Amino acid sequence: MDMIPDLLKKSRVIAVVGLSSKQFRPSYGVAEYMQKEGYRIIPVNPHETEVLGEKAYARLEDVPEHIDIVDIFRRSEFVLPIVEDAIRLGASAVWMQEEVVHEEAAEKARAAGLAVVMDRCILKEHSRYFR
Repeated sequence: MDMIPDLLKKSRVIAVVGLSSKQFRPSYGVAEYMQKEGYRIIPVNPHETEVLGEKAYARLEDVPEHIDIVDIFRRSEFVLPIVEDAIRLGASAVWMQEEVVHEEAAEKARAAGLAVVMDRCILKEHSRYFR
């Protein structure tokens, strides 16, 4: 996990898959924190139109700009196709939030040259290194 500080320093755009507009959801709090820390947050959720003042996209492949980190707030069984999309789109990294673990998806991402963080909270890691 030594690459986490470098990854967070170099990244500016984070697509948050599963980001909810419900303020009590962990995805909202994490994305709000990262946005306040200067990251551009792109919500990816077919049930949302806008979150945190940003246009939401139904699918990762609908996002019209380069994504540095694909931050995944979905259950582990839904991770593989998200990671495959991240690879196709040329994202720099996939980040699976706490309790999200998918070894096959992680190996595919690494094999394609993406950085992989699994079972970690991006907010906690950012706070640990930069606060």
